[in-house]
Amino acid sequence: MNFRKFFAFVALLSFTAVSSSATAEGDPSKGEKVFKKCKACHTLKQGGKHRVGPNLHGIIGRQAGKAKGYKKYSKGLKSAEFAWDEALLDQYLKSPRKMIKGGRMAFPGLKKEADRANIIAYLKKAAM
Repeated sequence: MNFRKFFAFVALLSFTAVSSSATAEGDPSKGEKVFKKCKACHTLKQGGKHRVGPNLHGIIGRQAGKAKGYKKYSKGLKSAEFAWDEALLDQYLKSPRKMIKGGRMAFPGLKKEADRANIIAYLKKAAM
């Protein structure tokens, strides 16, 4: 196997590992418990008010840095050119400041993969 094929294979394995963890099925009821860490700064109810951070209802599929009526986004999120999906949320929830340079979110992140999967499942369920 030549080096190019080897590195392409390793890159594919790495992407698959990241993708599978980001899309792992979580438990919404466990995610609701994990979300208690977020409630000081975020609401989740449809049409709910913003707090220190934006309301997170319908975040999956929403353009980053664009919650209607929220004006306190960091420059990094204001200039982001992506919509939130499960994989990006997983990455962000793991380490918000590593993903968005200059971000304002003080929360250090959720290190446990299961916690991230559970909270993402809860965010999806709550948006229904």
